[in-house]
Amino acid sequence: MTLLKPDLSPEVADALRHGQPVVALESTIITHGMPYPANLETALAVEETVRANGAVPATIALIDGRLCAGLQADRLGALAKADTVVKASGRDLAAVMARGGSAGTTVSATMRIAELAGIDIFATGGIGGVHRGAEQSFDISADLTELGQTGTAVICAGVKSILDIAKTLEFLETQRVPVIAYGTDDFPAFFTRKSGSKADHRLDTAADIAKAIDLHGQLGSGSGVLIANPIPEEHALAPDFIDATIADAIAEAASRGIQGKAVTPFLLARINELSGGKSLIANIALVKNNAALAARIAVELAALKAQGAAQK
Repeated sequence: MTLLKPDLSPEVADALRHGQPVVALESTIITHGMPYPANLETALAVEETVRANGAVPATIALIDGRLCAGLQADRLGALAKADTVVKASGRDLAAVMARGGSAGTTVSATMRIAELAGIDIFATGGIGGVHRGAEQSFDISADLTELGQTGTAVICAGVKSILDIAKTLEFLETQRVPVIAYGTDDFPAFFTRKSGSKADHRLDTAADIAKAIDLHGQLGSGSGVLIANPIPEEHALAPDFIDATIADAIAEAASRGIQGKAVTPFLLARINELSGGKSLIANIALVKNNAALAARIAVELAALKAQGAAQK
């Protein structure tokens, strides 16, 4: 059976055809991560950040039953305003496609579509992980298992401290996913630069990270690579402040019986309210920071691939 090829925007199709660097971007930050118009403004700003650092952005989504890699401005605007668009993980894609629906894609779904499109590098805010209390709930994000079987490199600011970070890192090890921290020994915790856990490896340049990604692929491991990029110092939130805010939001979610896919969007919105908007400002800053690093890595990786092709 032939795998479905995503619909590519002209810009993305041309870049991939000529071996130019491309960075995939997810769309749940647009559909479920931020309110309008901050979601659209952020999406456009992140795309511009990718371009400013030498790569072509490919925002990924499911539109009217079609997998899409690269959304032009009119489609981005419509997606940002839509209130009937669902949130799709990798497991949801086929069902939403079958009914001709539209969806914002989570990390796992974006990775899957990026691989089908031939895009190696993906920038996001933070990945999902092992939820607190997972020993009772078994609530573990599909992002982690997707990383274990899809060869996409994911640049993120770590995982949010609403999750169990130590268990998340243990699960990634089980999935054979290398975790590389950029310029630090510590694994970041999204809003803060340190989580108290160490990353597997530290690399200090985009060139070294690109080389590691290339070699990992050549080894035939079949898994992705996770690059953890700390939020810029000037936008980081105080650990005590954000931890207390998150704890209050988690307690409220539990008291209201909010479960499953609804938990993360509720927590993000409530944390933003409780923090007086500080978490949203930090979120936007870290996404741009990740997009910039992802673009620089994509540029280096494209050069490595061109060099390898020339030597054959």
